[in-house]
Amino acid sequence: MRTDSFVLRHIGPRKNEVKEMVATIGVQSLDELIDKTIPTDIRLAHELNLPKAMSEFEFSTFIQKLANKNKLFKNYIGLGYHPTILPGVIQRNILENPGWYTSYTPYQAEISQGRLEALIIYQTMISDLTGLKIANASLLDEGTAAAEAMLMLFNSRSRKQVNANASKFFVSNEVLPQTIDVLKTRSTPLGIELVFGNHENFEFTNEIFGVLIQYPGKSGQIYDYTKFVEKAKAVDAKIAVAADLLSLSLLTPPGEWGADVVVGTTQRFGIPMGYGGPHAGYFATKEEYKRALPGRIIGVSVDKNGNRALRMALQTREQHIKREKATSNICTAQVLLAVMAGMYGVYHGPKGIKYISTNIQNLASTLNNGLKDLSLKQLNSTYFDTLLIEVSSAAKVKEISEKNEINFYYPSKNQVSISVNETTNLADINEILAILAEAEGKKPIVLNSISENTIPSKFARTSSFMENEVFENYHSEAEMMRFIKRLERKDISLTHSMISLGSCTMKLNAASEMFPISSPSWGNMHPFVPKEQAQGYQEVIKGLEEALNEITGFYATSLQPNSGAQGEYAGLMVIKAFHESKGNGHRNICLIPSSAHGTNPASAVMAGYKVIVTKTNEQGNIDVDDIREKAALYKDSLAALMVTYPSTHGVFESSIKEITKIIHDNGGQVYMDGANMNAQVGLTNPATIGADVCHLNLHKTFAIPHGGGGPGVGPICVAKHLAPFLPSNPIIKTGGEQGITGISSAPWGSALVLLISYSYIKMLGSNGLKQATMYAILNANYMKSRLEKHFKILYTGENGFSAHEMIVDFREYKNFGADVTDISKRLMDYGFHAPTLSFPVHDTLMIEPTESEGKQELDRFCDTLISIKSEIMDNDGVLIPMLKNAPHTESVITANEWNNSYTREQAAFPLPYIRENKFWPSVARVDNALGDRNLICSCNPIEDYMEA
Repeated sequence: MRTDSFVLRHIGPRKNEVKEMVATIGVQSLDELIDKTIPTDIRLAHELNLPKAMSEFEFSTFIQKLANKNKLFKNYIGLGYHPTILPGVIQRNILENPGWYTSYTPYQAEISQGRLEALIIYQTMISDLTGLKIANASLLDEGTAAAEAMLMLFNSRSRKQVNANASKFFVSNEVLPQTIDVLKTRSTPLGIELVFGNHENFEFTNEIFGVLIQYPGKSGQIYDYTKFVEKAKAVDAKIAVAADLLSLSLLTPPGEWGADVVVGTTQRFGIPMGYGGPHAGYFATKEEYKRALPGRIIGVSVDKNGNRALRMALQTREQHIKREKATSNICTAQVLLAVMAGMYGVYHGPKGIKYISTNIQNLASTLNNGLKDLSLKQLNSTYFDTLLIEVSSAAKVKEISEKNEINFYYPSKNQVSISVNETTNLADINEILAILAEAEGKKPIVLNSISENTIPSKFARTSSFMENEVFENYHSEAEMMRFIKRLERKDISLTHSMISLGSCTMKLNAASEMFPISSPSWGNMHPFVPKEQAQGYQEVIKGLEEALNEITGFYATSLQPNSGAQGEYAGLMVIKAFHESKGNGHRNICLIPSSAHGTNPASAVMAGYKVIVTKTNEQGNIDVDDIREKAALYKDSLAALMVTYPSTHGVFESSIKEITKIIHDNGGQVYMDGANMNAQVGLTNPATIGADVCHLNLHKTFAIPHGGGGPGVGPICVAKHLAPFLPSNPIIKTGGEQGITGISSAPWGSALVLLISYSYIKMLGSNGLKQATMYAILNANYMKSRLEKHFKILYTGENGFSAHEMIVDFREYKNFGADVTDISKRLMDYGFHAPTLSFPVHDTLMIEPTESEGKQELDRFCDTLISIKSEIMDNDGVLIPMLKNAPHTESVITANEWNNSYTREQAAFPLPYIRENKFWPSVARVDNALGDRNLICSCNPIEDYMEA
């Protein structure tokens, strides 16, 4: 065995096991399986043109050399991104802990209580700081959170406003430029007209349905918005505020002066800048919008034993479930980052947060005093952390500051903007003053103490915040470490067992891929630094783009979309821009098969398309005749087809090239959803099947951890004719020559975690990437061969094989008194997370094992499902109550009373292997209906809200 081969560590099955696995499948070799699974006409005729694989040790040396090319200047740029201090206890026990970063979205509440607890803490912190009743469990970044606020207010207009066609949204000139760019992108397809101006002299009309203002403003000024809000309310215009969350510990929260929605980023709560992300965007609003706000809400309910239990409340928050009727296409949050930000709040508590804010404010005031001594004019009369300074020459200041390895922001030729932060100290202030003095030809001054400053009373916060005991109990490292571990133990992750969620590709997130994430050389980079300071990052970005181009067969890539759903939207907007460039802006029909993931139609509607659903046949494949008929019917207005390949049913459809040709012949473009790319890499690609654009889920195929429901990255790869339209950024040049406006806030989205996919590709190399795909198909077909003797497998390819996933039908077991939900809950007693439930077919499980799982783990899972079947069928219904009661907690199993028709051993230890490593769900089955009727989404005692 080659101990330096990463591919041998990444792939689960051992060579000696492959013979047995292919024999079980009924083929002679793995190559034969691949030949019979993937249609010949779409197989790649050549190997991937990528460098050979590096060993883990070679890669660690290589990536450090790249890191050394990043110039880590001190950054006072601001604009929504600031240097922070991540407490070591959070870095070591959450960010670097696979118990936290390898778990899945908390759809199965009973085995996700730790994460859910961390997220409700986060929601409580956001609600308290913003002064609003309800907050969700994070969005993708500040720009997209602001866009979601605009859409929510648009969709929540009164009947009077709708009838009057109130479709204008006022945006203050003080809003961050990257946020404005995202607003432009999101507003245009939906017929929302953005109106820009100065909030101080803006005159409202009945055409305005909402506004967005920044607090403090982008230049640092704290404005009194009282009169502005009064004028807005007079015409029933709703108020959205983009607020610096840290400042709200000192400033009156927007919820107290009239805001309907408050959005922003929690990056300042200990999260590294990471060249732009990932960072959890926050979203808080009034309770009246609880059924309209986007994203996920964590709520409180009880389990079947009456114990407090957390869950994802109001499941329609996953807006894509509504398909073409959705008002958002959100599918990914930033859970890992939200957890870290919330824990930053727990560790520091309200007094600690206020101490940090006060220190920043005092340092800004100290700098301001120094500017007065230098006779420099500072334009902000009231400020939190940012000063706007008039200088003789911004270019001169820039030259001197960069020579001293310091970055400021330069809004004009004669202005410098400086934002101090959590890492700033008095020596830094004196260094800044020395640079400004030199630029102005003045004698430098030295300040010997930090001056204290008080926020003017009309802006100062008087209300308390973060009063729940969780923010007071864990301020020592020992207590904090134990608290984090206590929560971690309540969650299933890949550290416990395989997570075989179909379409979600829960593969190994190798430690060697994760190491660079913790390095300050990568974490402490501001996204708006000059490119020459980020040469390490630029090489990673260029290298990753080139690798993804090669893997997909496409010409160019944008890494900006920071989720799969964002990638869908970006791809469709690029198609729209292409059509418009050809004078075909009228093309607005998007064909989508009925089997598609719900984000597809939701994204299409958001992009301004009209969705036409096409049929699937009895085998679950796309109905080619229906596609042909609809493409011809709409040929004059056909814009695109959205297709998932292999299909959501886990099949390589042999008609795919015929389908894509039909679309092209009728003037449309083909968008391929890349959710199932793990079955393509190195064997076929989107360009070969005839697609024009695809998105990739880097948090699936390319090994970025799911992080409990985010971060994700959803880049798009495009053919040459679409490359000019790739998304741009208003501050740093990126994208195509005719690039659409921004999809996300940062130029390259969540750049920090791009290092993981880059590492994955570098250490697997061309051959390793292909092997990973082949073994993913092997594992799925091995499980299929074992399970089909006991269960009905719904769909297979023409030769009887599945791709990388399969759908197992459990509908017949309803006749015995157990449904697929009971089976998914019973899986928890066996120590497994259930596969994807009731998608794309109701009462089924969609299973995807990935290449990372070895034969032993695959067998354990198969044995488990077979055992559950025997529990349903072999005991004349005696054990059905056991499934209905699942999962069983330790307290239930060890209780003095036991009045069930089955034994404790049958409930807790149904198979021998479970005794060796038993995972105990921390709550019994959760009452979802009660939680929705009594929505609680902050840290309040459940007794306060129980129904009488």
